[in-house]
Parts: sequence; C-alpha cells; structure tokens
Amino acid sequence: MRTLLIVNPNATSTTAATRDLLAHALESRTQLTVAHTQHRGHAAELAQWASTNEMDLIVVHGGDGTVNETINGFLPLPAVDDGEAWLPRLGVIPGGSANVFARALGISPDPVTATNQLIGLLGTGSDRRIGLGLAEDRWFTFSAGVGLDADVCAAIDASRARGRAATPARYVRTTVREFFRAKGREPRVRLHIPGHGPIDDVHYAFVTNTTPWTYLESTPVHTNPGTRFETGLGLFAVRTTAVVPTVLLAGQLLRPGGNPKSRNLFRDDDVKSVRVEAHEPIGLQIDGDYLGKRTAVEFTAVPDRLGVIAPPPLPPV
Repeated sequence: MRTLLIVNPNATSTTAATRDLLAHALESRTQLTVAHTQHRGHAAELAQWASTNEMDLIVVHGGDGTVNETINGFLPLPAVDDGEAWLPRLGVIPGGSANVFARALGISPDPVTATNQLIGLLGTGSDRRIGLGLAEDRWFTFSAGVGLDADVCAAIDASRARGRAATPARYVRTTVREFFRAKGREPRVRLHIPGHGPIDDVHYAFVTNTTPWTYLESTPVHTNPGTRFETGLGLFAVRTTAVVPTVLLAGQLLRPGGNPKSRNLFRDDDVKSVRVEAHEPIGLQIDGDYLGKRTAVEFTAVPDRLGVIAPPPLPPV
C-alpha cells in the first residue's frame, strides 16, 4: 500500500512528537511519503499529486480546513467525473482546534489514540463509504451555513489571523456577539428544496451532512438528528432573531438526544438539494471556512462518494 501523509505543521494541536509517531506507525504498514503543507491550497495540490500517481491512501494530520482542501484536491466534481480518476482512500488524524469531521466519523480527538485507531482499521481492511455535500464547485464534509454561522466563521478566521486560538469559549463568545450584531436585520433568505414551496423570511440556515457536529469539543450539537453521512443533507433554517425563542432553540440543540422543534424553525433531515437565494449578499461558510458573500448558492447531496478509514457508523438513536 502506497500512502501519502499530509501534515499541516501550523495546525493547532500538531506536535513534532505526534508527527514522528504517526509517520513511524504508517511506515511499519505502508510505503510512506510525507509532505508538509507550506501555504494555503498546498494540501489540495499534494492530494492531486497523490491521485495522479495512483497512491492508495492519503492520511491528513491537520484540522478541518486541511481535510477539506485535501478532498477538494483529488475528488472530481460530478459534472466532470468520467469514472476514470484514481481515488485514494482517506484517513484523518486530528491536528486542528475543532476537528469536527474526525469526531463525526468516530475518530478519537487524541492524535495518539487516533493513530492507533487508524493502524487497527488498516489491519482489518475495513473501509467505510460516506456521502458528501457539494456547494457551488466545492465539497464539504460536515456543515455549511449562510448568515449567522458564516459570520461567526469569518470572525474566528480574523481572530486566528491575529494569533488567537479558536477555542470553544471563543466560539461561544463570538456567536453571541454576532447574533446581537445581526439581530435588527430583516430576514434576507429564501430557500427552495424539492417537494416544498419557497421557504421565506429566513434569517440564517445550516446545511449539514451528519449529526452530531460541534465546535465545542465533546459537547454535541444536534441541528438535524436524522441526518447521517449515509443520508441526504439536513436543513435547519431559523425564522427569528428574538432572544427568548433563540435561547430555547439553542437549549434543544445542546440537549443529549436533542430533537429541535419550533414554529420559528424549518427543519428537514434528508433533502437532496437546497437552493439559497438572498435579496442582498449574505455570508457563506463551508466546513468552517468563510468563503465570502453570495446572493445565491446551491447545496447538493452526493451519496457514497468518499472512501474513508473510520469506524463503522453507529446505529440511529
């Protein structure tokens, strides 16, 4: 087995000791090439090289941004996929601050434990196939969002640029600040999904690919409890910025086994596509990466798209 290990040396929780351990473990099982990212977009370039050279496995040691770049580097878009591209399998060893995708796959947040998981799964030869989300011309693994969620990601990115770590406490403080900053705005979003009439007067919306997902370490967030990597996308669209309904809804999201419901909420846990239209530009984030503002964006579920080295899915609760 030929393996490319992509390491983001600047990721929050990567250390030289962990990188050496991971490389040593993979060298004992595979023919290994190690590459460190050097600039934004480098992980995508490395992943494309691995696919072109027909490597069997790409292992990413970094955060969600590095994982997203890697997938978008080697996985062809449906519109141009002729079935001829070589598709390596993907392994993930958490190295970022949130590691949302790895957690959602059942991979330990501890890099050493996750390395042992990966080696054990390689030994059994078991693979897992998951679906992905597509927004415009970019894959996403766990979540995308317009409005509040995107504003929070933009603010977190700005904090990181100033050298501030993206801690759970910072996510909470930033979310509260951005919520009150946007509170007085009129709803800007209309949503279209198959089988429904237009969904109007939306302030912000999450489009998810699994549940739970979280930026709050071990605290799960259940926006769409019926959504899985093996189903369509989840849509969670909020029609109010009033404080009391928002607090009640937030409590449902964080409750164990949460099943959020509200007259101010439109929720569907298994949709094939969602089109977002805004009468003025609104922020868009994909897997925690702020992409700027849009007046329209299409989200699509693409089933059974990626082979990952991960534990089997848990049965629905």
